Amino acid sequence: MLKGSRGAVNALNASLRSRTMLHPSAVIHPEAKLGDGVEVGPFAVIESGARIGAGCVIAAHAVIGGRVILGEGNVIGSGAILGGDPQDLAFRPETESYVRIGQGNRIGEHVTIHRGTTLGSATVVGDGCFLMAGVHLAHNVRLGDGVIIANNALLGGYVAMDDGVFIGGGCVFHQHVRIGRLAICQGLSGFGKDIPPFTLAVDRSVVAGLNVVGLRRAGLSADERAEIKAAFTLLYRSGRNVAQALAAARERTWGANATAFWDFVAGGKQRGLCRLARAREEPV
Repeated sequence: MLKGSRGAVNALNASLRSRTMLHPSAVIHPEAKLGDGVEVGPFAVIESGARIGAGCVIAAHAVIGGRVILGEGNVIGSGAILGGDPQDLAFRPETESYVRIGQGNRIGEHVTIHRGTTLGSATVVGDGCFLMAGVHLAHNVRLGDGVIIANNALLGGYVAMDDGVFIGGGCVFHQHVRIGRLAICQGLSGFGKDIPPFTLAVDRSVVAGLNVVGLRRAGLSADERAEIKAAFTLLYRSGRNVAQALAAARERTWGANATAFWDFVAGGKQRGLCRLARAREEPV
C-alpha cells in the first residue's frame, strides 16, 4: 500500500500518467492510482481511492468507484459502472466495502457491479472472466476464474459461481444461490436453488443433465466423465432423496471431480438443490 504525503502521492500519479493514455475529457481524481499503460476513454470517471492495474482499458463514460481494485489487463466497456452502492435498504453509504476484480477480464458495455454491503466485505471477480453487455452483479457476488456471463443476466446478492461456469443471456439468480464448476445455464432461465457442478440447468430451477460438451472441452478424461455421470445418476435418478444419496455416496471412493460434486451437494443448506427436469421439460 502506498504511503506518504498527499503531495508524494500526486507526484507518483503524475509519473504514472506520463506512461498512460488519458483522454482530456476523462475525470480522474488525483488520488486514484493508475498503473503503467492504462488507457482511459472520453468522459470516463475514476474516483478517489480507485486502484487500476497496469494495462487496463477504461472505455468512454465508464465509472470506476473509489473502492474498486482492478488487477492488470482488464477491459471495461462503455458506460459500465463498477463500485456503485448496493441496492440494500440496510446499507449505509459510509460503509467501507469493495469491488475486487482480478486480471484479464472483459467487462462489457453498461455492466453494473455493486460493492459489498457490510463493513470490509467485497464483490469479487476472478481472472479471465467475460461479462457481456448489461450484466448485473449485486453486492457480495463472487465469481471464480473463466466465468462467462452473456447479456443482461442478473445476479442477486451473495450469488457464488465457481470456475468455468457459462450463463446464457437473460438468466436471473436469487440471492445466495451457488453455481458449481463447469455448470451451464440455458438463456432466459431463472434460478432460486443451487446448481451442482458439471450440470446443464434450464427453465425454473431445474437441471436437465450433465454439461457433456463443457466437460470434454475442459479436458476431463472419459473415466472422469463416467464417474461424474455415476454421481449425477446416484443423486438424481436413483430414487433417493439428497440425504440418502449423500449417505450412499459415502460408502464408496470417488475421484477428485466426483468428490467436488458431492462436497457441493453437501454444502447446499441455504437454498437447496435444483430438481431434475421431467422429460417434457427438457430443452429441445
